[in-house]
Amino acid sequence: MLSRIFPDRFVPILFATILLASLLPVRGAAVPIAQGVSTAAIIFLFFLNGVRLPRHEVLQGIRHWKLQGSALAFCFGFMALLGLAAQAATAPLLPATLALGFLFLGILPSTVQSATAASSLAGGNVAASVVAAALLNLSGVALSPLLFALLAGSAGEIHGEAVLRIVSILLLPFVAGQLVQRWLRPWVLAHRGLATFMDRTAIAIAVYVAFSAAVVAGIWGLLDGREIAVVFAAVAALLALSFGGAWALGGLLKL
Repeated sequence: MLSRIFPDRFVPILFATILLASLLPVRGAAVPIAQGVSTAAIIFLFFLNGVRLPRHEVLQGIRHWKLQGSALAFCFGFMALLGLAAQAATAPLLPATLALGFLFLGILPSTVQSATAASSLAGGNVAASVVAAALLNLSGVALSPLLFALLAGSAGEIHGEAVLRIVSILLLPFVAGQLVQRWLRPWVLAHRGLATFMDRTAIAIAVYVAFSAAVVAGIWGLLDGREIAVVFAAVAALLALSFGGAWALGGLLKL
């Protein structure tokens, strides 16, 4: 029965992670430690991907202009409009700042670790997803604040620290893995389960740390039952439309 409801065992793991963060959130002096563990897991994940992905596949991903262009258009075009629509639909039902959060959600690219891990778990083109996700995040440093300022009517700032963080935590470990793959790739390919384990572990830790911060900030006390139901319904609708839109666009462009 559970296998029909959750075809991937990682889904209940995420629910368990959210439950754990709700009951035992990381707080106080433990927060920097948890953030450090999360960052280390992400660095190791991208180093591992750099080791196991053939260099010619990475170069093909970089040259795949149709994929990269459509990903940029989908993220900062379709998803931005979807976020704007979600804000308008929930504004009468939710606090103004929370409804505005749906717009912010729509103009932010997915984290690189989530995008590549999801592609890996689905058996997709991980090399192309690494390139596309990195490009989206680097572009988002400039485009997300500008879109938010345009659509929400408020000022946005572009932070160079965000670029440095993406490069140091994501791109440098990946490049380092590419450089040493001649020696390490046979061992990594012989232990394929390690990559899947790290994909899931990196996401689970990131979710736990992020949701812990929300719990400590009092997320469960800020909203009543009706408002929580509205949030869940809006998020479910966004997920369905975004996944459906991406699937339809991929089929249309034969990606």
